[in-house]
Amino acid sequence: MGDADITLRHLARRRPGDLARAFVPEGHRTEVVGWVDSQVTNIERRLDKALRLQVDGEPRVLHVEFCFALRDDIPDRVLEYLGFLFTALRLEAPGEPVPPIESVVVVLSGRKRRLRATGQRCTAWPGRPFSGTHFRVDAVYQRTVAELRARGSVLWLVFAPLARDATAVALREVVAEIHAGAKAATERAELYTALLVMAAIDPWGHNLRKELIDMVEDKEEGLLRRTPIIGEMIIEAERRGELRGELRGELRGEERAQEAIAELLGRLFARRIGRRPTADEARSILERARANGPGEVTDAMLDLEGEALVRWLAEPIRHS
Repeated sequence: MGDADITLRHLARRRPGDLARAFVPEGHRTEVVGWVDSQVTNIERRLDKALRLQVDGEPRVLHVEFCFALRDDIPDRVLEYLGFLFTALRLEAPGEPVPPIESVVVVLSGRKRRLRATGQRCTAWPGRPFSGTHFRVDAVYQRTVAELRARGSVLWLVFAPLARDATAVALREVVAEIHAGAKAATERAELYTALLVMAAIDPWGHNLRKELIDMVEDKEEGLLRRTPIIGEMIIEAERRGELRGELRGELRGEERAQEAIAELLGRLFARRIGRRPTADEARSILERARANGPGEVTDAMLDLEGEALVRWLAEPIRHS
């Protein structure tokens, strides 16, 4: 997921307790023990790491994955990772029971219709009892700013630009809360960077990114752009936001010629893959945009890497 993935992983590592408390039922005493790091889990790096917890004194493991959209391959990826994770935990303590594992997929964009609160990957034969795995779905982009604020942490405030009711007024308050709640200037810069990266995703078309940049710059007097690495991330977030807007504008403009749309999509594909799309690939991109909207195509082309994008284009189109 590029900048979003790197930024969210980093913030989660800085504030693991805030991450965990959002998914542990209220009223339970929660202690963060650490992250699961092993040679086995190092094999699988596409998903975010798992967090060791003590919940009411009992060992638990929380696995959280951030994704742009709840694509069809996400259940497969969760099941794959759980296999690696279960093996790693079993090898660490031979003969001891593996702690219960909870998987949560945090979704940053997607369809407007409400997503289900749980997902699953069934591996059983048809007609047989369920076997496989279930996981929780936290569609943060379908929440309100108030719901994110109620989680009680600046970690969750960075998702405010994704909220369905995000406004310039609400985000100004969020910027002020981050300024007051961050522990140091470095952490503030990291939180603001995540805020801007989330604004570039813009699942509801709020188009608040430029206003948000001005808010942060005014509040911090150029803090972000004085930090070279973070400044580069802002520029990249801006570029992606402009690219998304350009693509959506082309796809939605009925008066534009199909040749112009194909050319734009071909340039985007070539940027990601390193070659022009074949005739079948170009046809698949356009048909997916017509069937499911430009958002899904944009997410896939900016999220999937290399052969994963090629395989996605070759799959049958599933209507949202």
